Amino acid sequence: MSDTLNADPAELAKFSELAHRWWDPESEFRPLHQINPLRLGWIQQLVPLSGKRVVDIGCGGGILADAMARQGAQVLGIDLATKALKVAKLHALEAGTPNVHYREQSAEALAAAEPGSFDVVTCMEMLEHVPDPTSVVRACATLVKPGGWVFFSTINRNPKSFLFAIVGAEYVLNLLPRGTHEYMKFIRPGELASHARGAGLTLEQTRGMEYNPLTRRYWMSGNTSVNYLFATRKPDVQ
Repeated sequence: MSDTLNADPAELAKFSELAHRWWDPESEFRPLHQINPLRLGWIQQLVPLSGKRVVDIGCGGGILADAMARQGAQVLGIDLATKALKVAKLHALEAGTPNVHYREQSAEALAAAEPGSFDVVTCMEMLEHVPDPTSVVRACATLVKPGGWVFFSTINRNPKSFLFAIVGAEYVLNLLPRGTHEYMKFIRPGELASHARGAGLTLEQTRGMEYNPLTRRYWMSGNTSVNYLFATRKPDVQ
């Protein structure tokens, strides 16, 4: 099935196994709940979401998709992890979240079916989990309308990110389940910038995400040495 080509079965199984805990803010997904207001606020600063058509690539249990819908966006969340999508759909029903829908589909398949259909595309904490991140970046660029925005977040690849994102987060602080990340799948900002340019996207803003284990607080900064976010845009048609 073509939808599963750019996916690692082990990664899908990993997140499906934890799917029932996705909306527990004290679970393994606590970091996502904590950073969600930060990344949502950053997106909103650059492009107010009300009335926009948005697709969240690799939506998982729907934490970001749900939040964007509550800002007035028409949101489609897509993922290939079946159990996580079921949790996202159930949460939307229970919470009464308006304007959010979920679909089991790859970014590439959606791009082929609905090119240029979205004002905003988000792809957060997902690129480091797929075999071919370049293909996902291209699909995101295809999905967004001219003049629209594409947001990415991922993890840098360097000794500091290995120490903080794997050793610290997974083995010392137990913020994430062990085995959540593979160091060689991390993506340097220069690599992601190259992928974005190759797909016809212009890099508009770069931000870093930092964490203090003593205060257990996250914040956004200019430090992209570990977690970082890109805001890119497709040029308007001349």
